[in-house]
Amino acid sequence: MQDRRPALGVGMVGYAFMGRVHSQAWRSVGAFYDLPVRPALAALSGRSKDHAVAAARRFGWAAVESDWKDLIDRDDVAIVDVCTPGDSHAEIAIAALAAGKHVLCEKPLANTVAEAEAMATAARSAAARGVRSMVAFNYRRVPAVALARRLVADGRLGEIRHVRAIYLQDWLVDPEHPLVWRLRREKAGSGALGDIGAHVVDTVAFVTGQQVTGVSALTETFVKERPLPGAPGTGPVTVDDAALFIGRLTGGALASFEATRFATGRKNSLRMEINGSLGSLSFDFEAMNELWFHDATLPGEEGGFRKIIVTEPGHPYLDAWWPPGHGLGYEHTFTHEVRDFLSAIAAESDPEPSFEDGLRVQRVLAAVERSAAEESRWTAV
Repeated sequence: MQDRRPALGVGMVGYAFMGRVHSQAWRSVGAFYDLPVRPALAALSGRSKDHAVAAARRFGWAAVESDWKDLIDRDDVAIVDVCTPGDSHAEIAIAALAAGKHVLCEKPLANTVAEAEAMATAARSAAARGVRSMVAFNYRRVPAVALARRLVADGRLGEIRHVRAIYLQDWLVDPEHPLVWRLRREKAGSGALGDIGAHVVDTVAFVTGQQVTGVSALTETFVKERPLPGAPGTGPVTVDDAALFIGRLTGGALASFEATRFATGRKNSLRMEINGSLGSLSFDFEAMNELWFHDATLPGEEGGFRKIIVTEPGHPYLDAWWPPGHGLGYEHTFTHEVRDFLSAIAAESDPEPSFEDGLRVQRVLAAVERSAAEESRWTAV
């Protein structure tokens, strides 16, 4: 049967890790969600023409462009998906918005606050012309995290008082790991702080509905020289390996944050605990289909955290997937992300998280770096 939904051509810049998961999302979203529009994988662009051709063949893209500017100029591209290192986000996204293309941009939004401000300004101008943009904080789309947001919004936790949020990985523990782009400030902007710390900052803002107003921070680079990839010798690591900071939220809650790629044995542990006057929530992405909830309004004899298996069709995003008890994985968060983005475009509404949300996160990251550089001085965001 012919699909009569209008097609929206997608052009993606980048083909590595994020390119792979985004490709999977664009391919799968229409098979599970009944959308008013149909994404078409029109073209892929990347630094290496040979690698881009191989990736396009593997991931299902119809065409390849050597230059992202040519991809933006294509008539069959309505959406530009930016999956490159942070140093090119601003240039690509601003050009795409100016050309009337909707933009989905990977996180963090940019490498600097100035770049993020320029992107947010471009997004506001484009929105006035009906052109949409969104930053890709995919952990908002974990069903358990979305359920946590629903419980907080419904008042089940009462007044939020304490927040603890950490993101632990261990892929840099080996000092012989090469000096990849994520370890170079000119490419990545920052290290664990921007790579994974940005996620916990955004996730806390999403779940609590509150923003960080100030921070006191520490950062550290544990391995300061690493082997050059594909070449003899070593080079300096110019970003942080770990960042820890405390903060205060707009509603008065106290918060602590930690981001490290040196937590030996932790592979992808984004954890969050939120304590309120009426209850508490706890989540760990390494058990992503579970949310722990304590309802303090129950009698003490019935108190304690209980595990919610977040696989019911009434839970966020799950009506399109498997029978109850059949869990989802990492890649599904990106499918949910593009579903929400496409739905907003079709509804002519502004998707979330917006470039303004990305800018707010960028300002927190900048405040953390300033505080750490000034011996943990309290720094307003």
